[in-house]
Amino acid sequence: MEKDNKKVPKRIAQTVLNSLKGGVVPRVGLPYIAVGRKNEIQALLHDVDIIAEGGASFRFIVGKYGSGKSFLLQTIRNYVMDRGFIVADADLSPERRLHGTKGQGLATYRELIGNLSTKTKPEGGALTLVLDRWISSVRMEAMQESDLSPGDPDLTAAVDRKIVDVTMQISELVHGYEFSRLLSAYYHAYVDGDDETKAKVVRWFRGEYTLKREAREELGVNIIITDDDWYEYLKLFAVFFRLAGYTGMLIMLDEMVNIYKIPNSITRQYNYEKLLTMYNDTLQGKARYLGMIMGATPQALEDRRRGIYSYEALRSRLAEGKFSKPGARDLLAPVIRLEPLTAEEMLVLCEKLSAMHADLYQYERTFTPEELALFIRIEYERIGADTNITPREVIRDFIELLDLIYQNPDMKISELLDSEEFSYTKSEAVSDQTHDDYAQFVLV
Repeated sequence: MEKDNKKVPKRIAQTVLNSLKGGVVPRVGLPYIAVGRKNEIQALLHDVDIIAEGGASFRFIVGKYGSGKSFLLQTIRNYVMDRGFIVADADLSPERRLHGTKGQGLATYRELIGNLSTKTKPEGGALTLVLDRWISSVRMEAMQESDLSPGDPDLTAAVDRKIVDVTMQISELVHGYEFSRLLSAYYHAYVDGDDETKAKVVRWFRGEYTLKREAREELGVNIIITDDDWYEYLKLFAVFFRLAGYTGMLIMLDEMVNIYKIPNSITRQYNYEKLLTMYNDTLQGKARYLGMIMGATPQALEDRRRGIYSYEALRSRLAEGKFSKPGARDLLAPVIRLEPLTAEEMLVLCEKLSAMHADLYQYERTFTPEELALFIRIEYERIGADTNITPREVIRDFIELLDLIYQNPDMKISELLDSEEFSYTKSEAVSDQTHDDYAQFVLV
């Protein structure tokens, strides 16, 4: 069995255990508990290399609730931020969609921009930080190239020229002219100490202007970000972030099931049409330095009546080929289907959680290897576990077990595992585990 000898800081251990017990994925500490998903992670990291070279990618991560979609997304999120990427993530909901007549698409854009994260600001809200960092780096480059001091009046002109070089590259893109004008306006407000104008520009970038007249009067631009064109601005941001010194931009949208749940068929079709546009853009080279990952359940993808496959143009692009099958999936295809974690992988994960729990609460571990193996075997031999068991359920059971043992030192683990509430569906053969059975279980 693998063992993780790294000491986990108490703050991180507390966050990890509380999050997992609550059924959610922690944003910190994932490397301490990562097991499995090696092939899926390698496939996504190949996409990251393509994005860093100026390409684009689009992937669907498909799995049941609790199967590990969010865990995989967070793992990739943390990795790419370490690589210098900017990450924006959001969960779709009835109020946040890809398209809508009441601002639902724009609400998704606002959530993504509000959640912009970098390595130095991983909790989100990094837009202003990125803009200020860009201006500082441009000024530093201008000073080095022209040998000017910070107080020299010629420095502003030198920086202006470098700003123009950046904005010219953006102005050639769709809506790029207005976008570049606003970048220039932000720079001059930064130099002049005009915080009010800076705030207005940031408000525009966040999609918070609802009237063109208001934007024209306050900023001199004739357009605002809308439900119809919000995705175009994500493409602009991806190019700008690269010019600002970042590696690229990765967008993660989870809970695609909320589009599947839209009752109106025409509204669903409009959302799938938007999805098709985004998918085609990335594969046809119309987007640069941009990656997109969507999280969906199998039903939300495959249902021919309401799911993504109900839109024929998407079904024909995303449907699995004739040769892929469980255990031998094509991980280079647009859709990555998450296979269930094996019992052996869950055993390793529970061992890591047991060690983390004992270190956090400073007690001597009482779980024997045989009892740990028995717990996993009971979980995996429940009726229907072969198709329905998820890591989330097993982890929540295990952390509850650890909490009970810690709070009740006289309680016997074997008694809890043999209790009617926990083991009511286990097979008779499981109840009499031996050390030899444990060794065989681990090695199989």
